[in-house]
Amino acid sequence: MTSPLAERQRLDGAPIMRSEIWHADGSIVLQTENTQFKVHWSILAMHSSFFRDMQGLPQPSERPEPTIDGCPVIELQDAAIDVEHLLRAVYEPTFLAQDAIPFAAIAALVRLGRKYDFRNLLDSAVSRLTFENPTTLEGYDARLHNDKYIPTRIVPYPGVLYDVLTLVRENGIRSALPCAYYRAIRFHSMKQLLDGIPRGDGSVAILAPIDQRRCVLARENLINVQIQMGYSLGILRSRTPELVNCSDSSKCSDSLHQRLGHYLDHGGLRALAKYQPVGETGLCASCTRYTTNLNDAGRKRMWDELPGYFELGPSWSELEDDL
Repeated sequence: MTSPLAERQRLDGAPIMRSEIWHADGSIVLQTENTQFKVHWSILAMHSSFFRDMQGLPQPSERPEPTIDGCPVIELQDAAIDVEHLLRAVYEPTFLAQDAIPFAAIAALVRLGRKYDFRNLLDSAVSRLTFENPTTLEGYDARLHNDKYIPTRIVPYPGVLYDVLTLVRENGIRSALPCAYYRAIRFHSMKQLLDGIPRGDGSVAILAPIDQRRCVLARENLINVQIQMGYSLGILRSRTPELVNCSDSSKCSDSLHQRLGHYLDHGGLRALAKYQPVGETGLCASCTRYTTNLNDAGRKRMWDELPGYFELGPSWSELEDDL
């Protein structure tokens, strides 16, 4: 049976397409854009309070509702690809069991999970985002490999850090924001912050003006603060540090100065960097322990203050997710 809705859209010049998600024994047809999905009321109601409540609503009797194969048609105002990702997560048990899933699927589960109260799917997607963007310095360090970051629970691609940042900000996942912001400025140039990053498919990942502003201001402030005493690289400012039991103060002082020059010339933003000697002039054992302890304390202080640099409040404890 052809529905009036489908017939109207065909007359409007947008032919209706049947998705691969089309269950012969389905009891409801979801339509969004020009794509239809035949699924089961009972399955949707199991996962979503929105569809569970809708299932019990009385139908108006003034005019017949459109049907396809005897199934009611529910028109949604969402992207067809988002609905497809959502339904695959609902119907394919292995979909969310993968180590890494595409960002587009995660974004769909967050957006539609919030909108239609697919709570379990929303929680699953959010857990991947918060795993990749932790609230602890230990978690941040654990995601780095050779001082590089590549997502492990989200399929990586050029620009994914910008897309993740946009998603968590737009959807109130505030606990993930400081780390997401910091990664955006740590691993991308100023030009990329302003011009965006080609994803490789012809599109460009670009930050919204509010995110660009926060990133530019925070980057400048963090670069200035990182070499102040009490912060991650502050110890490097001293040419003749008063270090207990130093076996060669001249050599150790030169090593610190050399490392400071290296960071200033090549490091740029290194606010959470672990101190490592460079070149042949390393530190003695006593100075290594001392600078490591100071560096650890400075990194911890930097991390604790990170939300404030991005105008998110003075502390991590205030960053409650709004889900």
